[in-house]
Amino acid sequence: MKIRVDPDKCQGHARCYGLAPEIFDVDDYGQASVIVDEVPPELEEKARLAVANCPEYAIEIVSD
Repeated sequence: MKIRVDPDKCQGHARCYGLAPEIFDVDDYGQASVIVDEVPPELEEKARLAVANCPEYAIEIVSD
């Protein structure tokens, strides 16, 4: 599984980082970025939870 954050939509709520710090990082303004190329199978549920909890719909699962 791959995911990405749309930097134009991200408003810096940092919910993704709070839910899955193994997958996301945030800068000083809360802007998120993905820190893994592929989400490991054991973290896929956390990735889906982050997608579902982003208030700006800035995170998406990328089809291979």
